[in-house]
Amino acid sequence: MATVFTRILAGEIPGQFVWRDERAAAFLSINPLQPGHTLVVPCAEVDHWLDLEADLLAHLTSVSQAIGKALMTVYSPVKVGFLMAGLEVPHAHLHVVPIRGVHDLDFANADPMWEQARLATEAERIRAALRAAGHG
Repeated sequence: MATVFTRILAGEIPGQFVWRDERAAAFLSINPLQPGHTLVVPCAEVDHWLDLEADLLAHLTSVSQAIGKALMTVYSPVKVGFLMAGLEVPHAHLHVVPIRGVHDLDFANADPMWEQARLATEAERIRAALRAAGHG
């Protein structure tokens, strides 16, 4: 059975993409911890990050780093948090989140579902920063 992320990748469910290549995609979380909270996922449906091939994990990390730099430009946070929890959806994914403190990574503080129009605005800001940095 396809995961919600696989369905987003297939276009069955809307997603606000900021990155897409043959191996990975990144889109905004609909329940963001902070504005700009981005999920980086492999295109292949792999449940546990321990099962990712090393080169794919390295690629996901590289994509996350590029997005993290764009988030620094767009949101000017203290840092950009990077974590892999993997309990919410059985599809490996990395969270890249602009943060001002560790409390910004607490999933209990996630914002309720954002509207696609608001996500689209944030996604365009991130895509513009990625383009300015030479990506896409």
